Amino acid sequence: MWIITAHSKNNIKMFEFDTKKEAKEAFERIQGYKILTEVIYFNDYCLIES
Repeated sequence: MWIITAHSKNNIKMFEFDTKKEAKEAFERIQGYKILTEVIYFNDYCLIES
């Protein structure tokens, strides 16, 4: 999951995306100060050992 946190003078908004591609496309369109974050849960498949 990918999250964009956008800050403006009196507001904070968060947007959630399933893919990095979607998030990066939206990141370019969002105005102001913004942070792009990947959320990885402890039980995600990439962290489970086989």
